[in-house]
Amino acid sequence: MKKFKIVIEEHVSGEFEIEAENTGKAFEIAEKNYYEGKFVLEPGNVTSRLMSVETTDGEECSEWIEF
Repeated sequence: MKKFKIVIEEHVSGEFEIEAENTGKAFEIAEKNYYEGKFVLEPGNVTSRLMSVETTDGEECSEWIEF
């Protein structure tokens, strides 16, 4: 029997509304709000799930698989 590490990655999306002078400023405001905890993606919408499998000795590794 071999031991395996399983890595699961989820991509989550959320929609927020802000007012800004232009798209650059909108990105700045959104990033600031995200890092200040004002934009939180919980529970959010999972847009994709990926999984990778690797032996603990690193000898075998799968590609990322969407599931």
